[in-house]
Amino acid sequence: MIPPEQDAEFVYHMEDVLDVYTRPLDPKRPLINVDELPVQLIGEARPPLPAEPGTPERVDYEYVRNGVANIFLVCEPLLGTRQFTVTDHRTKADWAHLIKDVVDVRHPDAEKIVLVCDQLNTHHPASLYATFPPAEAKRIAERLEIHSTPKHGSWLNIAEIELSILARQCLDRRIPDVATLNQEVRAHQESRDALGRKVNWRFTAEDARIKLKRLYPSIDP
Repeated sequence: MIPPEQDAEFVYHMEDVLDVYTRPLDPKRPLINVDELPVQLIGEARPPLPAEPGTPERVDYEYVRNGVANIFLVCEPLLGTRQFTVTDHRTKADWAHLIKDVVDVRHPDAEKIVLVCDQLNTHHPASLYATFPPAEAKRIAERLEIHSTPKHGSWLNIAEIELSILARQCLDRRIPDVATLNQEVRAHQESRDALGRKVNWRFTAEDARIKLKRLYPSIDP
């Protein structure tokens, strides 16, 4: 539910992101979608009983909490690639190092990184300044063109869609530790990248003005 006073802000960020998605592939200005997903690590209180002829595997309902890990995703929808990174936390420093890797390793020759992410408080150039010396933070920040999805509009982030696929296909089971999580995520990444499927985003700002008209502020004539 979007508060009425936030309608104009929602519409602005939505149309801004939708316009970004109409841009063609440009190696000098690559489109990058970033998001993250917390994962509860769950262990078995008792070893499962293996399947036998006529009897499925039996798993005890009791489990052990082993903490929480985080998965960052760097998605390039126009290339059909994604990079998952498992971390212990999702702090400002974690995000800053992820973005530095995008700038210096993934796209060192790009003029600008067109970055789409949500408005989580860590997703901001200030995180760079909280992590790196000022000159280094400024260098990285100047390589970014950041476009934020609106609050209550995270469905506009293609990375969130990819993380939803990961959760349904890979994380719908008990994962006891970070090592196992890394194995699952790497297998999923290799499988998805092998398909080479790009994202053909068709929903435009013009479509939004018709189908989501109720979200637009009323203007008195």
